[in-house]
Amino acid sequence: MKILITGGAGLIGSHCAEHFAGKGWQVLVLDNLMRSQIFGIDRKSVEYNWNYLKSVKNITLAKVDIRDRRKLEERFKKFKPDAVIHAAGQPGVGFSLNNPCEDASINAVGTLNVVEALRQVNPKAALVYCSTNKVYGDNVNRYPVVEKKTRYAFRGIKGVPETCSIDHCGHTPYGVSKLAGDLYVQDSAQSFGLRTGVFRMSCIYGTRQFGFEDQGWIAWFAIRFMQGKPVTIYGDGKQVRDVLWVGDLVNAFDNFLTTKTPANVFNMGGGSGHVLSLIELISILEGITGRIIRIGFDEWRKFDQKVYVSDISKVSSILRWKPSVAPAEGVTRIVRWIKENKALFR
Repeated sequence: MKILITGGAGLIGSHCAEHFAGKGWQVLVLDNLMRSQIFGIDRKSVEYNWNYLKSVKNITLAKVDIRDRRKLEERFKKFKPDAVIHAAGQPGVGFSLNNPCEDASINAVGTLNVVEALRQVNPKAALVYCSTNKVYGDNVNRYPVVEKKTRYAFRGIKGVPETCSIDHCGHTPYGVSKLAGDLYVQDSAQSFGLRTGVFRMSCIYGTRQFGFEDQGWIAWFAIRFMQGKPVTIYGDGKQVRDVLWVGDLVNAFDNFLTTKTPANVFNMGGGSGHVLSLIELISILEGITGRIIRIGFDEWRKFDQKVYVSDISKVSSILRWKPSVAPAEGVTRIVRWIKENKALFR
């Protein structure tokens, strides 16, 4: 089997590449290595994963921007993949607000380029698209919320279902561009016969993740704790997300690709059994590291949701899948990895 992975130097892409290469698949990883640039950071980040993958058997690396349609199509035609995991994207809400045109060129047009390149070489191939819960926009905030001691929680539902409306609400440019890609991928199944799996993800975390304040909050907090540096909480810290260990996510992708599951859309996260608030994460990090750092508070950010928890009943049933790594264990693994790689975070 041949699998092509876009955004292969990122958290999700690099773990997917390592996983499928370990199964003996031929893996082609594409990335343009611009993540640090997106977040305005001089320090390199995904270059570490890029170099890490160089030593893994069955993996070939190619520096390609998904917006460069000619080069992208050349790679697809030469490799002729049986499956694609499209993990490339611009993941920052803040970046999208400041650069909506570039955000759209990456997430919307770039995704269409991937769809077109794949269907030209293998119209019966499988395509996994890394979508986001942000496609639901402010409609998520219409579900009633209750306030508890350390977190907010939905009232009356376990999580957001795939039937939540995407219409008549604000999304931020990031939500709009990811939704456009989401719909292009869905339509490619209807119009061209691709077998597509759209995974609308909540918070994915894991080792080899380079978190920033605007994206990758679990890794960001863990890095700051290990550095003894302060963090800022926007709001009161009780905002909640369901969190999913990256290895569990990769297993879901594997199940989709190998079971010949028909095209579908799945909400993907840890579900109601794997949730964390910012306050709870800080408590876990204090226990693991033995450190207490300065926590500052600022105004709520306009685009933040108090609660987002995925209803994962559909993906669990269809793909016979469930998350296995509890949040406390996952955070412990991240802290251990950061400790072993201190030089990366100087």
